[in-house]
Amino acid sequence: MKHFELNRRTFLLSTAAATGIATTGAATAHAEAAAGKRYQDGLSPWPLVLNTSTIRPASLEDKLRVTAAAGWDGIELWINELEDYEKDGGSLKELNQRIKDMGLYVPNIIGLWNAMPPTREEFEASLPETRERMRRSSEVGSLHVAAIPAPDREDFDLKWGAEMYRELMRIGRDDYGLAVAFEFVGFMKGVHRLGQACAVALDANDDKACLIMDTFHLFRGGSGFNALGLIQGALIANFHFNDVPGDVPREEQGDEHRLYPGDGILPLTQVLQSLKAIGYEKALSLEIFKRDYWEQPPDQVAADGLRKTRECIATAGV
Repeated sequence: MKHFELNRRTFLLSTAAATGIATTGAATAHAEAAAGKRYQDGLSPWPLVLNTSTIRPASLEDKLRVTAAAGWDGIELWINELEDYEKDGGSLKELNQRIKDMGLYVPNIIGLWNAMPPTREEFEASLPETRERMRRSSEVGSLHVAAIPAPDREDFDLKWGAEMYRELMRIGRDDYGLAVAFEFVGFMKGVHRLGQACAVALDANDDKACLIMDTFHLFRGGSGFNALGLIQGALIANFHFNDVPGDVPREEQGDEHRLYPGDGILPLTQVLQSLKAIGYEKALSLEIFKRDYWEQPPDQVAADGLRKTRECIATAGV
């Protein structure tokens, strides 16, 4: 069906051009997608996004300013930033418009914490707070919100996780116009591997199920990178990009060890080539928590991060 739809769109667009009929905005968007839209002056097949963890000590105002000034395509925010913004009297709908006016967009909010507890009773009790987080994410204009498999536990039931994820997707879609993506975390005791995350997403039995992936978590959880080429790009909602050092054992690495892309040991050329090959089209988001970077001017970190991300893309030849 998907192949048929693509052929149908191509036929309609070609017919319109041949007969001199003006294309609609939607048709133009389809044509851009079919042509392989690119970003960063044509360098990247993906919009490049700065996750605000990379410049965490900065104020939200500074995070927005430096992200736009450095030339990123979007900004990935954290739910506590939205909560604090509202507590200070700010309107998230107005913030949404400001972000757009700055030439940015929001691909994802991190996230829905403690939204996947072990029992139905606890799940129902968590929903009011989860809904508030969905509301905030929707009002700021985010395309996705991340559902983290927490509270963390070694005996996380993947079947129950799939049921919870299916319900979270339904609520997000029906009540907030928001896509909920499942994010696995490499240092968790429970869901920390790509295979486990795929089980949750696929067994949710929803054709919009999707994952948030991260080079650090693929490494830290022991999944590796070779299986990335075996999935469809549509399964990935957002991809976090970073590197890791080679002088710290994998099992001992934490978020604070993340590095700029290209400064560590990860096979980032392979990762980018795999993402291109499977048809991934959404954001490449720089997510780093390195304390040394936090001590530097955020303008410098935003600029250095974009430069190094672009260098990795150029090296990969995608």
